[in-house]
Amino acid sequence: MTRTYPGAIIPSLETPLEGRERKRLEMELKTAELLDLDHTMAKDYLARFEYPWQALDGIKELIVSLGAGLDKNEFEERAPQVWVHKTATVFPTAYLGAPCIIGARTEVRHGAFIRGSALVGEDCVVGNSVELKNVILFDHVQVPHYNYVGDSILGYYSHMGAGSITSNVKSDKTLVVVKDGGAGIETGRKKMGAILGDHVEVGCNSVLNPGTVIGRGSNVYPTSCVRGAVPPHSIWKTGGVVVEKK
Repeated sequence: MTRTYPGAIIPSLETPLEGRERKRLEMELKTAELLDLDHTMAKDYLARFEYPWQALDGIKELIVSLGAGLDKNEFEERAPQVWVHKTATVFPTAYLGAPCIIGARTEVRHGAFIRGSALVGEDCVVGNSVELKNVILFDHVQVPHYNYVGDSILGYYSHMGAGSITSNVKSDKTLVVVKDGGAGIETGRKKMGAILGDHVEVGCNSVLNPGTVIGRGSNVYPTSCVRGAVPPHSIWKTGGVVVEKK
């Protein structure tokens, strides 16, 4: 009988080849392989987790804890548990829900809707009609136009093109599994959007399905429907064809 728990590899019976594939998948999906933790306030927090999605449950508490210790000469608390760096620009029609932290030199543009539990790093762009919920955005992340990002972590210098979104709940409401071919890792989560490694580029109007994990330096073609694990330094092309970058 297969036992499953967050981070468990399934299934338990495997050939030597399948075993090697699962070990490769495990390695590529680990926090340290996907993300440079020196580019987020959440460094110490994220370092505790083998896989980044394991950190999603504690984002709200993390932000509250970090906010309480922020330098008041650099950050202002614009509303209870809403901390904004004094060099950040928040346009008048943007909504900032608690708790959230907006980092230095970040722009939160017209019509942005930060529902809460959003840790936004330095030099980021949160654009018009963008919605954030239960997320960590590393420094230099851009979600500039009509994006929904929920229950997700976006790595350093990652970028989501106009209209690209994360889908964070499966249509049948079952728990999310991160898959790569026949191998998979049970997350134990009903809600999980996407994990983008550092320097990932997502093309316009793409959908990142629940449990999508994209490795460092990879690109996704516009209008793609992405699911599962995308290897680092790869290109997800039309029809789900994945090729290695040259």
